[in-house]
This record gives sequence, C-alpha cells and structure tokens, in this order.
Amino acid sequence: MKLNVNSEIAYTHLITRKKQTMIAALGVTVGIGIFIFMISLVVGFNRYSDESLFKAASHLRIYQDDILSKPLIAENKMGYTAVIVNPKIANVSNTLINPEKIISDLKKQEDIVTIAPQVSVNLFYNNGTSQINGVASGVNIVEANAMFNIQSTMLAGDVRNLLATPNGILIGVGIAEKLNLQLYDNINITSSIGVVKVMKVEGIFKTSNSNIDLTKSYISLAMSQQLLHQSSSYVTDILVNIKDPNKAPEYAKLLKNLTIYKVEDWQTANEQSMSNKKTRQVMFGSISLAILLVAAFGIYNIINMTIKEKLNDIAILKATGFSGKDVINIFLKESLIMGIIGTSFGLLMAAGLIKFVSGIYIGGDREYFPIGFEPQIFLIGAILGVLITLGAGYIPAVGAAKIDPIEIFRR
Repeated sequence: MKLNVNSEIAYTHLITRKKQTMIAALGVTVGIGIFIFMISLVVGFNRYSDESLFKAASHLRIYQDDILSKPLIAENKMGYTAVIVNPKIANVSNTLINPEKIISDLKKQEDIVTIAPQVSVNLFYNNGTSQINGVASGVNIVEANAMFNIQSTMLAGDVRNLLATPNGILIGVGIAEKLNLQLYDNINITSSIGVVKVMKVEGIFKTSNSNIDLTKSYISLAMSQQLLHQSSSYVTDILVNIKDPNKAPEYAKLLKNLTIYKVEDWQTANEQSMSNKKTRQVMFGSISLAILLVAAFGIYNIINMTIKEKLNDIAILKATGFSGKDVINIFLKESLIMGIIGTSFGLLMAAGLIKFVSGIYIGGDREYFPIGFEPQIFLIGAILGVLITLGAGYIPAVGAAKIDPIEIFRR
C-alpha cells in the first residue's frame, strides 16, 4: 500500500514540475549520449590502430638479441684494481639454433594460433639510378598471409604468385611509386652483404602505415637465405600469433621458459602506439565522465529544489505516519524516473551519432570513420546513467528524511 502511495507522490511531483523534469532528463540524455559516443570512438580508433599494426607485426616475436661484451672484472673486490672496458656489441650470429625444435614446442601451446619463421634482410631496392633502402621479410607466404592477412592489403597481384615464382617479390606501394614499378616489372635488390638478385614484382600491397609501404617487402624464405649466403636452416625470427593479443605480455613470460632467446610482445615493441592509445582512453574517458557529472548535478539540483519547495508537504507526510525511509523512497523514485527517461533518450542519441559519424568518408584503406555499435558500451552507459541519477537523488533525499516536522510547523 505504501509503495503505491510513494510512487503516486513521486509521479505527482514530476508531473507538476514538467519543465524541471524535462531539463533534468535532457541533461542525462546529453551526458549518456556523449559518453557512449566518445567511448565507442576510443574503442573504434584503438581497434583500427591494432588492426593496422597487425598487418605487419605479430603478437610475439622470438629472436636472438644483441649481446654486449662483458667487463674483464665483473665486480669490485678489495685488493683488486678495476679494469674498465668500453662495452661493445658482441659479434655473434643472429640465427636461431634448431628453429624446428622451437616451432615444435610452440605448436604444443593451446593459445597459439599461427607460427611463422622469418628471415629479415636489410637491403636496397634499385631501379636504374633510383635506390631505396628497406627490409625484406623472407617467409613462407602461406603462413605469413594467415598471420598478417597480406591478401587483404593487395592493390595488385596475388600472394599465391610467390609460391610459383622463386624470384618473386611483393612490394609496398611506396616502393612501387618511388621506383616507378608496376606488376610483373623486374627490380634489382642488393642485400647488406652485397648479394644482388633480379626479382619479379608479383604483387603490390598497401597498409595504413606509409613507412612500411616505403620500406617493406615479402620474398620467399629460400631467397632471403640466398641473399645472406646462408643455409636452408637459417632463421632470424619466429613470429607467433595468439588467440588474445592483449595477453601477449603474459604469454611472452611463459614462452621464455621454452627458449633461450628473447621473446618480445607487440606492446613492448610498439610503446609509442600503446602510449597514444592510453592517452586517448584517459582523455575521452575524462571528458565523458565530466559530462555525466554535470548531468548528475542537474538531477541533484532539481531534487534539492523540489525538497525545499515541498518542506511543508514532507512535514505533513512525516506527521501522518510516513517514515524517513518513505521520504527517501519517494525522491529516489523521482530520480530513477528522470534517469530512465534521460538514459533511454541518451541511448537513442548515441546510436544516431554513431550511425551518422560511421558514414563519414575519410579516405585511406579504412575509407570510413572507425566507429561502430558496441553493445557492451551501451549496456555500461545505461547502467551508469541509472546509478549516477540515483546517487544524485539520494543525497538530498537523505537530507529530506531527517527533517523534523515540528520545526517546520513552528516556522
């Protein structure tokens, strides 16, 4: 019985103050709408950034790290004169010993989805008098395509052509433009040790990274070994993709127990990208929360003004048997109704903004703005909208519950 009466009183307060109710609900609408839109924008940008990165980088990389020469005396001891040496990078081979065994051990791990051995070759691309320095990745093109989805970036040609052409090469669009090359043209490449090969352009790819497009190429594993005068067992890197890229740092620690070589996760290798991602998250998150807080203060002010105007009504309610809990219940219901109305329209507003912005053409390989509907963000926004409005209404409601009706009647 009291619950129905409390609801009726709350409804009456809202109806008699329609303008204030709509203003409060509008504040929540704008707050929730902008919050969902901004967070969706961050998620879209981060996803696009990761997808662009993974077109040329694996989740994990196993390789031989450079070793510094050690000092003659490791530590100072009493009675000894320290011998100072200038540490230099030790002249050791960067090949991985017994890569087949490492790959076999990696395949036993459940979360690993793709493994690709690689030989990195620093070289020069030559066409007439024009020359560009860059790096070629010697790979099994089937494995590399499964890892990087190279085919999706191809502007001309097909990655499978590399299987049928021993001297085939896939080059970035920047190299093609700089050296005026087209599909099936020949290009001279010179490795860092002076080996020269004539290669046939079997494909031209374009990523979202202009630096990669201007330096990167793919060749067969055998050709990369020939360019370095190495045997067929020569491998400089083992690239690994796992099910969840975000778990790469934890998985890197696990893989270090399987090999003596360095295991680098993609987050560590791309610190600048990760820093930009965190900056976006903090910046957009702070702006969104600030807007929500402004909306919460609007709810607080509306409820607080209602309480001040309804002091006599509150005193009469308490004098006729309504408890402090009933008073809190009434004003919380008012906040809840305003919150639900505002949140509902906020969800519609966010959906409209996302729909509009996702249709804006920005060019490049992405073409359209990197934003989409994220159900979990809409759910979080709906929950936050209700909780924040309840919190904003609870504070003045508690104050109203403490009102002494006798003091009000004496005034």
